[in-house]
Amino acid sequence: MRQELMSLPKTLAEDVSRNLVMVARLIDEDPEQAYAYARIALRLASRVAAVREAAGFAAYATQKYSEALAEFRAAKRMTGSVELWPVMADCERGLGRPERALAMAGEPEVQKLDKAGQVEMRLVAAGARRDMDQLDAAIVTLQSSELASSAVHPWTARLRYAYADALLAAGRENEAREWFGKALEADKDGSTDASDRLAEMDGVEFVDALDDDEDGVGAGEVDGDDEAVSPEPAAGAAAEDDRTDGDDRADDRTDGEKDRTTEA
Repeated sequence: MRQELMSLPKTLAEDVSRNLVMVARLIDEDPEQAYAYARIALRLASRVAAVREAAGFAAYATQKYSEALAEFRAAKRMTGSVELWPVMADCERGLGRPERALAMAGEPEVQKLDKAGQVEMRLVAAGARRDMDQLDAAIVTLQSSELASSAVHPWTARLRYAYADALLAAGRENEAREWFGKALEADKDGSTDASDRLAEMDGVEFVDALDDDEDGVGAGEVDGDDEAVSPEPAAGAAAEDDRTDGDDRADDRTDGEKDRTTEA
């Protein structure tokens, strides 16, 4: 990315870089704000592939799938890389076109992906099968050497989780419980909610400790002559900056985004 930005005047490159940093920082916790920063970067430097890619991911995070797909296509044309192929296919799912996602899963581009990209493509294809109510086919799609391997990779937990979720949807609860457990074992960074799914299957209910008890004594209150304990003060949070100007716009836009649930 830095090399791409070097093609811009220094001041402009710094402005674009600041906005891209904010996109990366906010995309998980505040995708709408990340999208706003991405639009600024796009207006400033729409001919930079890294900017188009960042704008695509920001649009994807806010479920603007048509816009995201247009940006990903533009980035792919600029770089010639197939790295974005799985997320482009997932945009097709988001637009209600799972059959197109499945068609992309069979294209030669998939063979050019690295292992992580191929696993991601498998997850998208299985999701497309589920979109089409083809549960058994989704399960078969996820069955692979990567799923059977005991080795743990960054994508292992998500793959096992998707498999467990498909099994559960097909009514195969015992197998689903086993694979949710395997997903939890591999989930070192909390990328899935496998522990919650297991608890739900086992009928475990979580009670908020701050709720009032049966006698009407609330959190922080006491009964009788006991002394109340004051809570510790909470820490605050910081704010960020913003910026704007103009350049080209993305092509290939279409209307009609659609909400969807992405497996794992």
